[in-house]
Amino acid sequence: MSYDAIVIGAGLSGLVTTAEIANSGKTVLLLDQEPESSFGGQAWWSFGGLFLVDSPEQRKMGIKDSIELAEQDWFGSAGFDREDEDYWGKQWAKAYLQFAANEKRDWLRRLGISLFPVVGWAERGGYLAEGHGNSVPRFHIVWGTGPGIVEPFEKLVKKFISGGMVTYKPRHQVDQLIINDQVATGVKGSILKDDHVKRGEKSSREVVGDFEYEAEHIVVASGGVGANFDLIRKNWPKRLGNPPKNMISGVPDYVDGRMITIAEESGANIANKDRMWHYTEGIKNWSPVWSNHGIRILPGPSSIWLDAEGNRFPAPNFPGFDTLGTLESIMKTGYDYSWFILTQKIIEKEFALSGSEQNPDLTGKSIKQLLKRVLPGAPGPVEAFKSKGEDFIVADQLSDLVSEMNELTGEQLLDEEHIRNQIEARDREINNKFTKDLQITALRGSRFYKGDKLIRTAKPHQILDERNGPLIAVRLNILSRKTLGGLQTDLSGTVLGQNGEPIKGLYAVGEVSGFGGGGIHGYRALEGTFLGGCLFTGKTVGRTIGSYS
Repeated sequence: MSYDAIVIGAGLSGLVTTAEIANSGKTVLLLDQEPESSFGGQAWWSFGGLFLVDSPEQRKMGIKDSIELAEQDWFGSAGFDREDEDYWGKQWAKAYLQFAANEKRDWLRRLGISLFPVVGWAERGGYLAEGHGNSVPRFHIVWGTGPGIVEPFEKLVKKFISGGMVTYKPRHQVDQLIINDQVATGVKGSILKDDHVKRGEKSSREVVGDFEYEAEHIVVASGGVGANFDLIRKNWPKRLGNPPKNMISGVPDYVDGRMITIAEESGANIANKDRMWHYTEGIKNWSPVWSNHGIRILPGPSSIWLDAEGNRFPAPNFPGFDTLGTLESIMKTGYDYSWFILTQKIIEKEFALSGSEQNPDLTGKSIKQLLKRVLPGAPGPVEAFKSKGEDFIVADQLSDLVSEMNELTGEQLLDEEHIRNQIEARDREINNKFTKDLQITALRGSRFYKGDKLIRTAKPHQILDERNGPLIAVRLNILSRKTLGGLQTDLSGTVLGQNGEPIKGLYAVGEVSGFGGGGIHGYRALEGTFLGGCLFTGKTVGRTIGSYS
C-alpha cells in the first residue's frame, strides 16, 4: 500500500499531525518504536500545563494579560542571540504567541479539552521587567492532566485507523531517512520484537525484521533526548558549568534522541544543540516505572533553598522563579544536588508533584478527590514520597535534621550552626511587615494573587517555630527533561538542510524540532509551552501537508 505521508512517532505531536493530515483526506503511515501501550508518548505522563494569553480563566482570576506583555516575557526569557540558529525560532515564537492568545483555547475546547479554573504562576523570573519570567500567571492545567490532552487526539487517530486513512505500526524503529538531491522520499528501519511491557516501561530492542516505506511527505515526531544522559552531557553548555555526574530521568527510556542524530546524518540542520531544559527539584521515584525514574516537585515560594554545603542561594534563586538560573548556580558549586528545608505547614500548602500519575484527582477528573486538597495534611502522593521517598527527611529538631542530611549523602558537608544562623536570620524578618529578605517579599507578594493564596503559598511563618513543624529536608537532584534545540524548520514545518535550503518533503514537529524552528524557546522557557509547542507544530505541519493537492 502507498501512503501520502509517513509520521515517525506516536507521541502528542505525532498524533496531532496524523489527525490533521488524515482529516484532509490523505493517508498516513504512523510508525513508532514502542508498543501500543505507550500510544501518546511522553505527554501522557505530563501534568498537562498549557500556556495561554488573556484567557477567560485569567480574567476571572483578576489577571490582566496581553499579547504585548506575553511577547515581552517570551523574548526577555529566550534571549535570542544567534543570527542563523535563532532566525526561525523567533518567527515560530511570534506565531505561537498569536496561537496562544487566539485560536488555541477554542480549538481545544471543541475537542472536549477543558481547563482547571485556577491559573498557576510558573517561572516568575525575579529580575527586571524585560528579563526572564512570566509577569503574570499563565499556567493552565488541563482537566485530566496529560491523559486528558492526549485522549481526544488518540480517539481521532484511532477513528482514522478504523476508517483506513491511517495505518499504525508499533515496534517499527526508523533507522534511516531516504533523502536524495534534497528531497525526502521514504524511511528504512528495523522491526522490533513484540514486547508487552506496560506504558512507560523499558522495551526490548531485539530486531526481528526490517522495513522500507515511501511517501511524498515524511514527518519526524520522535521527541527529544531527555533519557539519553550521554547525549545530554555531550551537548551540555559551558554556561551551566560541568554536566552533572548524577542525574535522574523525568522521561521514559524511549526519549533517546535517535532521530535527531539520524536526521543530522541525512543532511538536516540541527540548531541550538546546547540548549536544554532540566529541572533542579527532582526526587527519586520510590515506585519507578522507567530507568532512573524521577519526579519534579512543583514548589511554592517558601522553602529555604541550600546548596550541598548548606549555603542559602541568593536572589532570585527561589523555588519556582528561574529554573536554569538556579541550575547554573547549583552546578557552579561543584555538586549536582541541593536541599530544601521547610515545615509541615509549607509542604501541605506548597508541594505539588509533576506528572499525571502523581495527581489522581486532576487526572481522574474527580471533584470529590480534589476538594480533599483543602483538608489538613499534604496531598496523598506527596505524603507517600515524604514517608517512602529516599530523598525526604523528617525531624522535630534541626540538629537531628542536619545529622540525617549528612548521613543521607555520606558527606559531612553540612554544619548545623551555619544552617541555624541562616534560618534564624530569615525567621527574624517574618516578625515585621518590613523586610530586606527578597524571598519573604516574594512570598508575601505571591499571596496578593488569590490563586496562590488559595492553594500554592503558605501563610508566612517562622520555620524553626515548633508549632509549624515537624521540619522537613528534601534532597533535590538534577532531573533531565526537555530539548530546547532541534531540527531547524521554516514556518511551514519543513526541515532545512545544512546548506540552509529546505529539504522537500521532510518536516519536524514537537520536541525534535525544538518545539518549532529549531528552538522556539531560545535559552529559557516560560512553562506550559512544551505541550503547546507539540500541539502548534503538529497542527501547522498537518495543515501544510493537507494543503497539497
